[in-house]
Amino acid sequence: MTNPLTFTLDATDGLARAGRMNTARGEIATPVFMPVGTRGAVKMLDTNDLDQLAPPIVLGNTYHLMERPGADLIERRGGLHRFLDWSGHLLTDSGGYQIFSLEPKITEEGARFRSVYDGAYVDLSPERSVRVQEQLGADIAMVLDVCAALPSTAGVLRDALERTIRWAERSKEAHTRVDQAQFGIVQGGTDVDLRAESARRTVELGFDGYAVGGLSVGESREAMLPALSAATAELPADKPRYFMGLGDPIGLVEAVAHGIDMFDCVLPTRLARHGTALTSRGRLNLKNLKFAEDDQPIDPEFEHPLSARFSRAYVRHLLVTGEPTAGRIITLHNLAWLSALTARMRDAIEAGTFDELRAEIWEIWS
Repeated sequence: MTNPLTFTLDATDGLARAGRMNTARGEIATPVFMPVGTRGAVKMLDTNDLDQLAPPIVLGNTYHLMERPGADLIERRGGLHRFLDWSGHLLTDSGGYQIFSLEPKITEEGARFRSVYDGAYVDLSPERSVRVQEQLGADIAMVLDVCAALPSTAGVLRDALERTIRWAERSKEAHTRVDQAQFGIVQGGTDVDLRAESARRTVELGFDGYAVGGLSVGESREAMLPALSAATAELPADKPRYFMGLGDPIGLVEAVAHGIDMFDCVLPTRLARHGTALTSRGRLNLKNLKFAEDDQPIDPEFEHPLSARFSRAYVRHLLVTGEPTAGRIITLHNLAWLSALTARMRDAIEAGTFDELRAEIWEIWS
């Protein structure tokens, strides 16, 4: 392939897009939600589960994988796909979220962390992030960025934007793997002018796709959406657009309404481990006593074969007795449910009925 990734736009409804990403590994229909496999596994699941869920793409975490078991070891094992025995697509983030969450020392060279595993110093530069992701062999790699906390001053947001651009230039120059797509990342906080500027300057560098980072980090939806609009307005129509770290149903439908194609988030798996299911009628806390003798499946309107055989009563029993199988069942359900939601969005875009689905999601989930 001349390009490691191509994007075809199949239909639009307003700003909402239905498209297809194609790589040497295959095709990904969008909108698409990516389950998060931070350390080489989606929590509670294994690759057999992924084979049955069939997500077209899964996310892995560069920082954690370079720490344990190490990128060199994974490379010797034949790369992350072979290590997991997973034939679907993989996207690796760059470590940028850890720059946000672990508060390392940041210099122009990169970030210095205290390891979350043994306390030793860990250095991550744009070049090292690129090198690690090339060793892992992901189909899509992200540039290293700086995500400012919100709220932040205009000066902090400007500094993060400028450093992210400089690091994106270095990441692009360091990238050598021709079979791996590389995405740039737009920053700028909730400042619409900075978002538009960041998007324009990132596009000028020329990447295979573009991500919107640094949103859905605690700000209100009212503050998030104008910043998102400012970014997507500057992004090319023929490249995929990825909103990093978004996974609630209203957030997903609103982001799609603003022109986003790809998402990832730990929310569905984290909720599952605490007993909460995503359903056609909203969140369901299956620990609730009222489900103790409820023989219905988790969601009677979405009877997925991986979870529908189990009653609410049974899953509640597992939860209250501390059986980890409960988290696994609900994780399978939640990921299947979100995948079905993105498929419904695609169908609605193609049918020209996206606004009706958007209104339905708001009515149930608000």
